[in-house]
Amino acid sequence: MKTQIYKALTIAGSDSGAGAGIQADLKTFAALGVYGTSAITAITAQNTLGVTGIVELSPKIVGAQIDAVIDDIGAQAVKTGMLANAVIIEIVAEKLRAHKLANVVVDPVMVATSGDLLLEKNAVSALRSQLLPLAAVVTPNILEANQLAGLTIANARDMRRAAQRIVDLGAQSVVIKGGHRRGPATDLFFDGKRFRQLRTPRIHTIHTHGTGCTLSAAIAAYLARGEKLESAIMHAKTYITAAIRKGFPVGSGHGPVHHFFRYWGK
Repeated sequence: MKTQIYKALTIAGSDSGAGAGIQADLKTFAALGVYGTSAITAITAQNTLGVTGIVELSPKIVGAQIDAVIDDIGAQAVKTGMLANAVIIEIVAEKLRAHKLANVVVDPVMVATSGDLLLEKNAVSALRSQLLPLAAVVTPNILEANQLAGLTIANARDMRRAAQRIVDLGAQSVVIKGGHRRGPATDLFFDGKRFRQLRTPRIHTIHTHGTGCTLSAAIAAYLARGEKLESAIMHAKTYITAAIRKGFPVGSGHGPVHHFFRYWGK
């Protein structure tokens, strides 16, 4: 009897420190029983203290990576992360449409945890117009939601307004992550019809590197496994909460979340 192989593609930047980016996505896919493939958009020189260098790859090779993976292996879900600039965003959107890829999770990566800029400022409009209409779900943090929605989120009402604006841009749904706000770690899910708060106790730790990448990759993994969207998001929230709780120190700065907490130690 043939075993079902679930497959997901991540289109994102490489983190040499392996806490975020492509490396975090592939760890997440593996931890959740999904075969992960990748298309690298940029190479960062990065560790737990910050980003010291970025080289953006050519749009042509980004597109070629996507073609190579999909033409041979395929993908039941796709996650996008760091896309670096408008031209790469455009080629990614073109390839997603050409291959008719579904279950697209867009993590609109703009700034690293360290504060380093990971998306050119003039690329936000391309992200809005080209990529959001292809997304099953978009997973911005508060700062990213401000940019996408064109407003400043100061309270729960603003989060709802921002969620509505992002869905109005064409996304099927949005999860605005509340980790940058005070109080419980409350995310807001909106599917164009209904709001749902995803609330967990705040975990006081500095070992949170890769949190956003890991959440979006987990959503993609569960979608690849056949979960419905809201169920995939709920499972992913449970997974990232446990991964944050088990985060550990590597290097001198913000350590990574623990992608393999189910398999390593206690």
